[in-house]
Amino acid sequence: MSASVNSCQKCSRPTGRKGSYTFRPRGETEGITKCLRCALQHRPMLKRSLIASIVVGTALTALNQGDTIISGQIGGDLAWKIPLTYCVPFLVATYGALSNSRN
Repeated sequence: MSASVNSCQKCSRPTGRKGSYTFRPRGETEGITKCLRCALQHRPMLKRSLIASIVVGTALTALNQGDTIISGQIGGDLAWKIPLTYCVPFLVATYGALSNSRN
């Protein structure tokens, strides 16, 4: 079954006017059109977002919470601050990738 221009090439779901994202594999000129649900599961994008999250999250944690961690005075407030410090760059990188690939 071939997918039309206005449908996801992975799941054949209609993409709508603003719900279409095109990902181009390296070395290829033709892109793969995906709906939002399939675009959010695009492994290369998730891998890049995860790497960015680890690098930026670690740097921000060291800058913002480093003195507390080194002194050993880790409190309960760091239990939500540190994971959030890693989530924000992941979400920003993913949003940027989706914005760049939007049709």
